[in-house]
Amino acid sequence: MAHATLAGGCFWCLVKPFTSFDGIHEVISGYSGGHTENPTYEEVCTNTTGHVEAVQIEYDPEVISFESILDIYFKTFDPTDKNGQFFDRGESYRPVIFYHNDQQKDEALQKITELNNSNIFNKPVVTPVEPYKNFYPAEEYHQDYYKKNPTHYAQYQVGSGRKAFIEKHWGNQS
Repeated sequence: MAHATLAGGCFWCLVKPFTSFDGIHEVISGYSGGHTENPTYEEVCTNTTGHVEAVQIEYDPEVISFESILDIYFKTFDPTDKNGQFFDRGESYRPVIFYHNDQQKDEALQKITELNNSNIFNKPVVTPVEPYKNFYPAEEYHQDYYKKNPTHYAQYQVGSGRKAFIEKHWGNQS
């Protein structure tokens, strides 16, 4: 098994897009990249721990490639906004690709170049590619939020502007 650790705003919105693909074994909501051990949601939201909301994906690289995971990932958020996502602003909501090895780093940088060359967005992709440092699972009530609270999840997707952005650039992803 391999791991991909990705941030793109609210972690609730990064789980569901990955769950329907063969080779994805688990998608965990959590906190990555900071300096506080085992932070809580409340601590991360203060923007003082250095963590971002992220997901850690356990996958079988024999079935699904990291490049395919990046293709899914870039269709879930606005990679041209480095200061948060939609109405979630601040350090804890910034997008980041945390690479676990040099191959992931190279593939992430290549994908960003491809996206910038495609001109699909009106602005350049500014999602940073940083070395993996840590990952702490979020509290249980955040795990699989889209299943536990489907109405609120759907309202959040629409109300935040995320759904409209994704549909404008990629079509209907539902």
